[in-house]
Amino acid sequence: MKYFGTDGIRGRVGQWPMTPDFALKLGWAAGKALAADGFRKVVVGKDTRISGYMFESALEAGLIAAGVDVRLLGPMPTPAIAYLTRTLRASAGIVISASHNPFEDNGVKFFGAEGSKLPDEVELAIEALLDEPLEVVPPDRLGKATRIDDAAGRYIEFCKATLALGTSFAGLRVVLDCAHGATYHIAPKVFAELGAEVVTLGVAPDGLNINADCGSTHPQALIDAVRMHGADMGIAYDGDGDRVVMVDESGAILDGDDILYAIVRDRVETEGYAGGVVGTLMSNLGLEVAVRELGLPFERAKVGDRHVSEMLRAQGWAYGGESSGHILCLDRSGTGDGIVSSLQVVAAMRRRNEPLSALRNSIIKFPQLMLNVPLARKVELSSMEDVWQHVRAIEAGFAGRGRVVLRASGTEPLVRVMVESDDASRTLEAVESLAQIVRAAVGRL
Repeated sequence: MKYFGTDGIRGRVGQWPMTPDFALKLGWAAGKALAADGFRKVVVGKDTRISGYMFESALEAGLIAAGVDVRLLGPMPTPAIAYLTRTLRASAGIVISASHNPFEDNGVKFFGAEGSKLPDEVELAIEALLDEPLEVVPPDRLGKATRIDDAAGRYIEFCKATLALGTSFAGLRVVLDCAHGATYHIAPKVFAELGAEVVTLGVAPDGLNINADCGSTHPQALIDAVRMHGADMGIAYDGDGDRVVMVDESGAILDGDDILYAIVRDRVETEGYAGGVVGTLMSNLGLEVAVRELGLPFERAKVGDRHVSEMLRAQGWAYGGESSGHILCLDRSGTGDGIVSSLQVVAAMRRRNEPLSALRNSIIKFPQLMLNVPLARKVELSSMEDVWQHVRAIEAGFAGRGRVVLRASGTEPLVRVMVESDDASRTLEAVESLAQIVRAAVGRL
């Protein structure tokens, strides 16, 4: 696609395409594409970065110019916007966020009426309209804007309702790091209303501090706080709340693979879940082994929660996720949801009457290392035959006890080089040598 990437449209604020004039046109094009099907109501939410005000206003103006009514949600987690799109009977939801990126970046992504990612054909229709001149509908057909004042309360109740009736977190001390992002006014209330004693980090957004040395991508502050407060666990979300990492009582991290396995094992034990699990090319081989030992099939999708979701729906399965902390529990929520996923893990911990460390230790991971090779420009990995020869040689040496993943990032100018095997020293040697070869190949292009 010309404008849409793997996760909507994203970039540096003030640089094309993340400019107010483009956002205005994008709002109009989206409204026009949706109105063609007779839909005329769109919800718009954002995270806490300062540029959200600008893009919210521009998108609102464009949608109204196309004759679409707008429901403004204010700062809300991405999965909350997906949920509210569905429950408010809107034709689409728009999220203004750059997820785990710093405040200098921002982005726009869309949900369809069911709260899932917008179909490709609709994104293509929007892209086609972006190249057309903007034409305002007649004055009597202009859209209207309304602010939804109880959006946070609706979503808080939804989160709690994903747990069995009577579930209580009383007696648990939980540290929450909300990354100064969209969960700052949601997650603490959810856990407090379930009875937990809550210690908060990252709940004072100023528009500039989102994801700054905090949240799921920078968990050290969470680790320190768990140890200092003697907490039972720590939970960190990213800026828009669709990913989560956790920390056990000792300060050890549970990543997305740990979290996904804990949820799936609990569903097998409590509900007899017999479907499959979807990971990605980056999911640890230990997760695959552990899931198969539960008697469930395991498949790998391309990196990106969109691809995981598509494979789950195609298979009719409920659970999938990424190592980064995007977890899908389609029997509880229609999209990846950091708060909902963390609630399922804590509920499993309470049911088993075990500390979080016991859940973490239930999966044995293979040593996995990843190095990022920066790019000055986009490259075609498929053309680097010398690189792929080295990849094949490494995998042959592992003899089925390891694997290599080489891919270009969908959101950053990087080539990601990942190696895992059951031998830590061989994993390190392989990833370093492969990264060096990739650097040399990129330098020759």
